[in-house]
Amino acid sequence: MSSPMLYGALRRIGFPIRYIPLLPGDGSTLPARVIARHRDRCELHDGSRVFDALFSPGEDPLAGDWALRSECGGGEPRIVSLLPRFNLIRRGRAGGESQPLVANVDTALLVMGLDGNYRPNRLERFLLLARASETTPVVVLTKADLCGEAGARIAQVRRLCGDATAVLHGDARDPRLREALVPWCGEGQTLVLLGSSGVGKSTLCNTLLGESAQATGAVSAEGDRGRHTTTARRLLCLPDGACIIDTPGLRELRLSGDETLGDGAFEDIVRLGEHCRYRDCRHGGEPGCAVRGQVEEERLDNYHKLERELAHAQQNALQKRESKQADKALQRGLRRFYRDRDR
Repeated sequence: MSSPMLYGALRRIGFPIRYIPLLPGDGSTLPARVIARHRDRCELHDGSRVFDALFSPGEDPLAGDWALRSECGGGEPRIVSLLPRFNLIRRGRAGGESQPLVANVDTALLVMGLDGNYRPNRLERFLLLARASETTPVVVLTKADLCGEAGARIAQVRRLCGDATAVLHGDARDPRLREALVPWCGEGQTLVLLGSSGVGKSTLCNTLLGESAQATGAVSAEGDRGRHTTTARRLLCLPDGACIIDTPGLRELRLSGDETLGDGAFEDIVRLGEHCRYRDCRHGGEPGCAVRGQVEEERLDNYHKLERELAHAQQNALQKRESKQADKALQRGLRRFYRDRDR
């Protein structure tokens, strides 16, 4: 395939111009995008077809990654290397670990139901997750027909998000919601759907695709809890040239340590805090606090909770790096000891 045809095909699956200088000119390896990962293989898309490929144990491909692949023995494709990621969305896990979710995403559609799924505190975590990876968040509120307080809740989310984050609402099956998302679905763009189970992510994905490509399921009557109908992260191509990654519901969302509380979710608290009497005001019982009384108590309590969690995550990450450096130094010392002893 000639270069113009190759780039045209890749552009339909979100190929960034910045990667062109990284491609080998001799055609020894060809670019493709990871659309799904399985235990010992990946599904790749080269802009024209989808096929399986092997990868080495040292690689850690994710949906959204760009890879260079070659044909190995027997003609079976294999990933030779992954191209550098321009961003990575990941969440924290217990013990200071983090879990990478998807790579190379432009827009995160943060989907939340206005029914029993409505949790503003959880939405704040999703906003922090998106901003930490330099991904543009767009909040999509669904299931207004199942909520008698939909108008008040939509207004609350708009206040929470501020002017910097778009907030859309509607039925996930309604084509009008697809039209509202057109500004983020242009050719070469990659979106990811994030949210808990049962909020309508796969339904919205099907609406954007214009077909029922993703399985959907009903929400249980008990607590409006959703069931996992999407079991793996998977990239799909939209009709207008964008790509979208559907993901399983996230029931637990810890901070990874990359987040900044004033970036996207709590800008108003940080802005108000600049007018406190004391520069180190904790917005507790200090005199002259400009935040207390201006922000809802529940939201301010969540801010303090996330502040403590972020400090803990950052400390764990620092300790983990220091532990790795100490282990490396110990291994180097042992190698020198045995080398000198055997001389």
